Parts: sequence; structure tokens; C-alpha cells
Amino acid sequence: MGAEGEEEKMETTTNPNPNPISEAQFLSWKLRKDAEASERKAEAARKRSEDIAAGTVQMNGRELFLHEPWVFDNTQY
Repeated sequence: MGAEGEEEKMETTTNPNPNPISEAQFLSWKLRKDAEASERKAEAARKRSEDIAAGTVQMNGRELFLHEPWVFDNTQY
């Protein structure tokens, strides 16, 4: 009974990767995924900056400092 269980375990682990890919295929996939991710981030940043310019979203502290630095001028006090 113990030997049969070990044989079944060996059969399932003999081929851990049924669809092997080459290093070149992986690198091309990785470059494509990185390009898509940077494109999505750039689009989100562009949309956020348009929304800030339109006044439809609330700015965080860094964005407020970049767009309206006079708010942080303490020489008036």
C-alpha cells in the first residue's frame, strides 16, 4: 500500500512544467508586460493631472505643493 502511493506521487511530479518556454519567449513576454504596465501608469497619471486641473478630484499634499506652492509660504506670518 505504501509503495503504490509513492509511485503515484512520482508519476505526478515527473513533468512539473508541461509547457516549457524558451528564455527568449519569456523575455519578450516580460518586455511586453512591462510596456503595458508603464503605459497604464502613464495614462492614469495623465488622467489624474487632467482631473486636478479641472478641480474634480482632491489633491494630496505633494500635488498641492507642486501646483500651488504659495500655500506653503510661511513668510507671510
